[in-house]
This record gives sequence, structure tokens and C-alpha cells, in this order.
Amino acid sequence: MLKKVVLSCMIGAALLSVAGCGSSDDKAASSDKKVIIGFSVSTQNNPFFVKMADSVKAEAAKQGVEVKIVDAQNDPAKQANDISDLIQQHVDVLIVNPVDSAAVGNSVISANEAKIPVITVDRSSDSGDVATHIASNNIKGGEMAADFLVQKLGEGAEVAELEGIPGASATRERGEGFHNIADNKLKVLAKQSADFDRSKGLTVAENMIQANAGIKAIFAHNDEMALGAISAAKSANKNIMIVGFDGTEDGMKAVEDGDLVATIAQQPDKMGEMGVDAAVKLAKGESVEKNIAIDLKLVQKQ
Repeated sequence: MLKKVVLSCMIGAALLSVAGCGSSDDKAASSDKKVIIGFSVSTQNNPFFVKMADSVKAEAAKQGVEVKIVDAQNDPAKQANDISDLIQQHVDVLIVNPVDSAAVGNSVISANEAKIPVITVDRSSDSGDVATHIASNNIKGGEMAADFLVQKLGEGAEVAELEGIPGASATRERGEGFHNIADNKLKVLAKQSADFDRSKGLTVAENMIQANAGIKAIFAHNDEMALGAISAAKSANKNIMIVGFDGTEDGMKAVEDGDLVATIAQQPDKMGEMGVDAAVKLAKGESVEKNIAIDLKLVQKQ
């Protein structure tokens, strides 16, 4: 009987030892699990966001993490579906460049409920819990554009404004900054959305120029619309100062060529890089700053 008890204890101890080893291995496997980041970008039909997505890929490769990139094609409904898919795939962290700051809120809340940290880049979300927001100071950028036009044209000059996608935080903020100065020192004859799109920028600018013969300058909320406005001004044989925003490759070339008088240059590559860096920290349980600002620079022909 004593032998049976001893043998039973020995077997039990052995089983506990095996169970203990299994638990340790599980923890090690969990700690070695590759971080997966989901990135929902507003569009890949814009050089600014192509550059951002490329930097996300490059930084993810550098840090040894996996990234799943989905293109919303400037469609809030598609972005909602894309984010839902990323949540179902159990990504560790979600980076979002919203099409529409209001519409994306429900997706952010869904990620919150799934315990997936959310980072917003360039444009913010109007609702939900965001771990960090990485963007330029768009209000300051709008003010820089207006100040530049005041310096070039003097107070009271007649100008127009090409606005971005309605509902996007960048649209609101760039417009707010512009009007902080323009409403007091310039005369804004017209403003209309062209959805950050070059072809729409051309059409809207054509209509503005036709309806307002006195326009001396146009501030466009991004370089793509500014490039469309350049074509519109040339077609109308008008000498109009055009200021863009973003500092894309095409925008910078237009500045060098003298077609674009200036652009407020952002750093989309830096945004993508900082987004991945913050995502990796969050996946490791580290803290990140609530807001990460990316510097702006007014670029004009030298």
C-alpha cells in the first residue's frame, strides 16, 4: 500500500512538472508572436498618401512587424468595411487615415470594443478612443498660407479657396486657420469643396474664376487641387497666385517651375514612420504621447 502511494505521488509530480513546462513554453510563444498592424489609408490615388503608405511598409519591415494595408478609395463606407475586416483578422494595432472624421468614429469604437489600440494619422476621428493622433498642425498651416498671400498681395486682396473633403478634420482645420487671417486681412470671394482631387480642383476653379473676375489668388487645401487650379488659370489666361498644401513631388516641381507660388509642405513619410513606431510601442504595452506633431514648412521658389 505504501509503495502505491509513493508511486502515485511520483506520477503526480511528473505531471505537474510537464504542465509547468507547457505553460512556460506557451508564454514564450506568446512573447515571440509577430506584431500585426492594420493600416486603413484614405486613398492610394493621391501621391501624398502613397508616400505615407510606402513609409508604413518600410518602417514595418525595418522593425520586423507585419502590416496589412487596405485602401478606402476615398469611400467612408468602404473604409468602415475594411476596418471591420482588419478587426476580424485580430490585428494587434490599427492605424487609420480617415476619409471622413465623423464617419470613421463607429469603426474606432468597434476597435475599442475589440481591445485593439487605434492610431489616427493626418486626419482625426470625431469619436471613439484614440491612443495617439499623428498630424501636422493644420490650423497653423492654413494661417501660414493666408499670411503668405497678405505679404504678397497686400490687405484686402480678393482670393478664393478650394476646400478638401467635407467632414475631414484636415479640411476643417486648414480652412479654420486660413480664415483666422483671411477674414480680417483678405477678401474671400468664393470657397467650395473639390474633395482633395485634381480633376475636381480644375472644374471648381474654372467656375470660380469665371464667376469672380477679380480673383488674385487661390488657396487650395492640398497640392492636387492646386495643380487643377493652375490648369484652370492657364485656360482662362489669368495670372492668379495659387498656394497648395502637402509638398508632394508634383507640388514641389510646380513650385520650381513657377506655376505654384508656394506650398505648405508636410512630411507624410514621417507620419507613416511615426505611426508604425507608436503601433509597435502600443503592441508591447508601452505608453505613447496623446498627440504627435509633425513640422510644416512653407516652400516657395528660391
